Amino acid sequence: MDESRARLVTAFEAERVRIERDLHDGAQQRLVSLRMALGLARLDAPDGTALAVRLDDAQDQLATALAELRDLVRGLTPRTLTDNGLVAALEDSAARSPVPVTVDLRLPRHLPPQVESAAYFVFTEAMANIARHSGASAARLYSRHHCDLLVLEVSDNGTGGADPAGGSGLTGLADRVDVVDGRLRLSSPRGGPTLVRVEIPCRFE
Repeated sequence: MDESRARLVTAFEAERVRIERDLHDGAQQRLVSLRMALGLARLDAPDGTALAVRLDDAQDQLATALAELRDLVRGLTPRTLTDNGLVAALEDSAARSPVPVTVDLRLPRHLPPQVESAAYFVFTEAMANIARHSGASAARLYSRHHCDLLVLEVSDNGTGGADPAGGSGLTGLADRVDVVDGRLRLSSPRGGPTLVRVEIPCRFE
């Protein structure tokens, strides 16, 4: 990766982390406080009155806004990744997957932030594709760091036939990996299994 591109990627990741923290520690907490205040006001409003109806509607809209904000925050940079590194974030995501995942990770505690972010979102998007499209009953996550290269593989025992042109999110994965000068390979014959392999340059200064 040339120096100017590396600076842009680093700046982008730093800004994403800042936005995530601002949303979590600022806007999200204020909305939670507002929801509590509305709940207290609702206790003082007699049932069936116009005021009670308006307060109920406001609480419903606020609950929806909070859910959307939490989804947005999770889509930026999960706190586990920022605070505890890639291994902890991958294990946490795998534990929450609707498809059982066997995890085999041997990685340093911390890698460069842009590498960690790319690898994490490759895994989460790959698992989302598996849950939505593959019909798989099991998946496997494998990752190693050696020879200045991070290798991450996500495989499943589903029906195969994954096609980047089919709108399954694989194009987005390739774009995200390309930003960090990585390479994505896909093997998904009809009938399965499917393997997504990502290689990302990862050098420690």
